[in-house]
Amino acid sequence: MRVSLGRVRQLFTMQRVLTQNVARLLALSLRTKLSPSVRAAAVNMSTLLVNRPQYSWLRELGLGEDNDGVYNGCWGGQGQVVTSYCPANNEPIARVRQATMAEYEETVQKAQDAWKVWADVPAPKRGEIVRQIGDALRGKIKALGSLVSLEMGKIYVEGVGEVQEYVDVCDYAVGLSRMIGGPILPSERPGHALIEQWNPVGLVGIITAFNFPVAVYGWNNAIALICGNVCLWKGAPTTPLTSVAVTRIVAEVLERNHLPGAICSMTCGGADIGTAMAKDERVGLLSFTGSTQVGKQVAMMVQERFGRQLLELGGNNAIIVFEDADLNLVVPSAVFASVGTAGQRCTTTRRLMLHESVHDDVVERIAKAYKQIRIGDPWDPNTLYGPLHTKQAVQQYLAAIDQAKQQGGTLVCGGKVMDRPGNYVEPTIITGLPHDAPIVHTETFVPILYVLKFKTEDEAFAWNNEVKQGLSSSIFTKDMGRVFRWLGPKGSDCGIVNVNIPTSGAEIGGAFGAYLHGVCV
Repeated sequence: MRVSLGRVRQLFTMQRVLTQNVARLLALSLRTKLSPSVRAAAVNMSTLLVNRPQYSWLRELGLGEDNDGVYNGCWGGQGQVVTSYCPANNEPIARVRQATMAEYEETVQKAQDAWKVWADVPAPKRGEIVRQIGDALRGKIKALGSLVSLEMGKIYVEGVGEVQEYVDVCDYAVGLSRMIGGPILPSERPGHALIEQWNPVGLVGIITAFNFPVAVYGWNNAIALICGNVCLWKGAPTTPLTSVAVTRIVAEVLERNHLPGAICSMTCGGADIGTAMAKDERVGLLSFTGSTQVGKQVAMMVQERFGRQLLELGGNNAIIVFEDADLNLVVPSAVFASVGTAGQRCTTTRRLMLHESVHDDVVERIAKAYKQIRIGDPWDPNTLYGPLHTKQAVQQYLAAIDQAKQQGGTLVCGGKVMDRPGNYVEPTIITGLPHDAPIVHTETFVPILYVLKFKTEDEAFAWNNEVKQGLSSSIFTKDMGRVFRWLGPKGSDCGIVNVNIPTSGAEIGGAFGAYLHGVCV
């Protein structure tokens, strides 16, 4: 057989290419074996929820595998990389690069520069920007509500409702932007008048908690903006994706109106960023939402520099049910208030005080209702009760139940961790504890309801007021005289006082405040 010289060269070339390819594959295999971190990174990338088709809506919010956790007109983040996990299955959603202290310093400076522009914008014009922010949130309400559900763990309808609350506050703030006034007072000097005028504080620092990662920022942000302030937001370290997504929506509005993005800045981070904000004299007002323990530390740091502060801390809220109450109203109200958001609201009912004449009947009804609660994935429309936010919360739940038993409590229902993926625990009812048991006076952010038996009105009112947290309270009765005593100076000492409705929730436009360790100042 005759073979041409050209064909021989072609065969040699093919052999050389094949040999090179085999060598490359072998080298790659060896590198993979020698570099487990590379292999682990590839696996982690493939397991992130953001990469799965059913979570493609996360891309609509501008989220990817790795996300910048700093915004000051420009996106950045050179600090620690944190992974956000879904409480319903403890699977990783995506990653966020937090702020360094250098980036915090840069962000504060840019926010101060942005204030010089924002303060010159007339208040009604500022209101127009806030209106546009509300409209932008409306356009993303389903996706953003789904993110809250995915990252925080509350059920979908609550996630959407939380975004709606931010929208509602924007609408409310728009009206306020045309109503900021001050009185004109007579002067003792002839031909003179006194004018009171409100001016912005400048930079408002906003530190929010995991349980309302959108709404609480919205309360502060919308009102601060129309008053001429700029904002610096540090969201909870366990809900960074929500912080990033909300900031992207707000930033688009500012950029579209040719305004400095640093008007609404964000620095994701941990205690180092929070401490810096509390100690920073450039932060004219610090709004902090979180635990009483951390709130005390924040308060001392802000007070040390004589700064302004607004604290929204604990709540050990009680419902009092008298003998004349409509039990058909009591049962659904108590169930909703005690298990809503899996007991992770600051207004959650944690103490249920029942008159001795109705105690057994109400406990039986509520226990029956607890067993019928639909538990499942928070984004399932049929679910009424989702997971706790973290594994640490599950341990707090178990520890509280053990303490309650040791202090004389009887477990009526619940008390167990559920055998399923995620941070699911059974909603729990405990009876038989003294009203002043240490665990009853301790706010635990879990779905445990302590049921107490009382005899008289004076006794019930006194028990309501004896805890250190004074946020929300409610009575169920048909006695109008009792209602007005409850609302009066010798009644509830809480900031929110309800009649024949649950303790949970509040409405915009009215005061949301508290006394004692639930203080808002």
